[in-house]
Amino acid sequence: MSIKAPTRRDFLAGAAGAGVLGAATLSSLSAFATPASHRAPGGRAGLIPYGSAVRADALVTDVAYREAIVTNCDIIVAEGEMKWLDVHPERNAYRFEKADALVDFARQNGIEIRGHTLAWYGAMPAWTAAIDSRAEAEAELVVHIETVVSRYRGQIPSWDVVNEALVDWPEDATSLRPSIWTRWLGADYLPIALRTTAAVDPETRLVLNEYDVEFRGARFDARRKALVQLLRSLRDRDVPLHAVGLQSHLFADRALDREGLQSLLRDVASLELDVLITELDVIDDRLPGDIGERDGRVAGVARDYLETVCEVVRPKAILTWGLSDRYTWVPTYFKRHDGMPNRPLPFDADLEPKPLFDVIEEFRGKFASRWTR
Repeated sequence: MSIKAPTRRDFLAGAAGAGVLGAATLSSLSAFATPASHRAPGGRAGLIPYGSAVRADALVTDVAYREAIVTNCDIIVAEGEMKWLDVHPERNAYRFEKADALVDFARQNGIEIRGHTLAWYGAMPAWTAAIDSRAEAEAELVVHIETVVSRYRGQIPSWDVVNEALVDWPEDATSLRPSIWTRWLGADYLPIALRTTAAVDPETRLVLNEYDVEFRGARFDARRKALVQLLRSLRDRDVPLHAVGLQSHLFADRALDREGLQSLLRDVASLELDVLITELDVIDDRLPGDIGERDGRVAGVARDYLETVCEVVRPKAILTWGLSDRYTWVPTYFKRHDGMPNRPLPFDADLEPKPLFDVIEEFRGKFASRWTR
């Protein structure tokens, strides 16, 4: 999403590098297994899988949160623990304790885990700023992907290989966000990252993850147009890619462009690419304070969005960027002026389901049935 400095990326970079738990504590995550038969949505055949971004430290320290994740999620994705800053903090050193703990936790509880992310401009360790040639940049990108993806080969069936490739207001597919990768590799960093991932784990699904393609306005028109151009360019060069991830950070005060989003989805489908909803939440800082009204409005925004998407494609998954309002990035940048807590996620801070969760559950079943008839 487009956020003025300091950005959400700054926040997630900090979260990724926090590392507040030791390896011994994190390893205990694998001991917390709930029998699959106790999990609510998992096991209901035919539903669109639902999942959430998770925080490893909270899974260890917050029993109720951990149980809610196990009970309600078919998929988890690391909010920060698999980004460069966490797993590759020094040029010649990798730290996999947190990522390993999440992979083990998912395996023990019969939950799928997605990988996030291999090529991004954000959450980069300081040492990468010293990269000073094309050859060095390519070598570091390739070695990082080979090291990380090979470690989890066969365990992570889907990777956000490229995250947020486009600038906020692109002119076309060449308008790539500045990064250490574009500085030295230009647009070549995308095929390098995708081909390397495919070579290391031929079975994993390769996803290009983007944001701000849902709304009405010239900037969002430009983003949709550039994204389709980028996808076609990759396809024309036979670059491996299986799906597009729609982050889906929805602003309650922005108008959804139903026609524009559905046109984008038809273009994606024509390229034989799947669609995942990867980071759904609803930014509620400008909604009324009344809890009942606000939760209803949040659910309504999500309902309109999911209906718009599901009329054109069946998402391979629906993930929210967090399960509970207890753990959300939103108030860091969109704190409410009335001092009330933000409520952007399917469960409240007491881990009680909200109307947003009901809407997600409705669409998981309703459109799964429609697309499997």
